[in-house]
Order: sequence, then C-alpha cells, then structure tokens
Amino acid sequence: MDEITEALLDQLDFHWRHQARPRLDGLTDEEYLWEPVPGTWSARPREEQPPPSVTARAGGGRWQLDWAHPEPTPAPVTSIAWRLGHVIVGVLGSRAHSHFGGPPADILGWDYAGTAEQALEQLDAAYAAWVAGVRALDADALRRPVGPAEGPWAQAPMLTLVLHLNRETIHHLAEVALLRDLWAHGSR
Repeated sequence: MDEITEALLDQLDFHWRHQARPRLDGLTDEEYLWEPVPGTWSARPREEQPPPSVTARAGGGRWQLDWAHPEPTPAPVTSIAWRLGHVIVGVLGSRAHSHFGGPPADILGWDYAGTAEQALEQLDAAYAAWVAGVRALDADALRRPVGPAEGPWAQAPMLTLVLHLNRETIHHLAEVALLRDLWAHGSR
C-alpha cells in the first residue's frame, strides 16, 4: 500500500477503532431517536409530522430524514439518528458508491434505519466500503481529479476528497459522542 494511502487510512481508522465506534456500543433506540430540543431534525417514520423547519424529507423507505434546501439559518440541532444517517449515506456511502462501485447510496432514496441496531449495521457497512475503496488507491489515483460525482469539486484530487471525508466522519461522530454524553448525564 502507498505510504500516503496508509497515512490517510490510519488517520480515520485510529479514530474509528479507538474513539468513534466504541462510543456507539450500547446505543439504545430511545437514545438514537432522542430530540434534545424542540424542532430537532431526526429520522422519522414516513407518516410522522416533522418540525416546521423541515421543507422536504430524504429517504425512500419507511424511515426518512428531516431535510430542507436551503438549510435554515441557524442550522437545526440534529439527533443521533439524523447524524448517523448523514454519515452513512451523505458522507461515506454515496462516495463509496460513486468512486469505488459500492452499493447504491442516495440520500433521497435510502432506506434509513429506524433502530439503533440497524443504523450501526448500516454505518459499519458504509465505513467498510469506503475504507476498502481508499485502501486500493495508489499515489497516481490520489492525484487524479474526483470527477463529476463531486460537483464543484470535480477537478479536486482524490486526496482532497479523502481528507475531507476523514474530517467529516470524525466531526460528525464526535457530535454523536457529545449527544450520548448529554443523554447519559440526564439532559433528557
């Protein structure tokens, strides 16, 4: 494996193995769907009414994520369910699909998880698909433009995308850890 690829994987995988993934062990359904403030965006059954700030829903299955475009200002507080859905599909899954031939993962068509167990299974699969794809990149592949799947980033090198997704994954899973801390200390 190329030394740059190894460093990129180590950055994300160290956080995944020693901080992020262990912090998700024991996640309950109640905690997964907890809405810490009024108007929290979350994953909801299709038939459930979302908060007023939601102008659209993402997801093709029974469970959907609250959504709006453009996003309201200030951005809404989001639940663990929403944040995990975002990492599973918007961060890792859609990129593993578009760049490495992973399973289809589209925010509008995804079958979002209604339980913590299902979400963690989806997260583990999306993480594994992304990491397997990155592991296959050599120095030349890291320098190539990412292409049209990334819209305005089309000309950016794959290295830039991998670094960005490492940051996004670490950032959002740290937010989940904070929500778990608030839950554990009775903020509900």
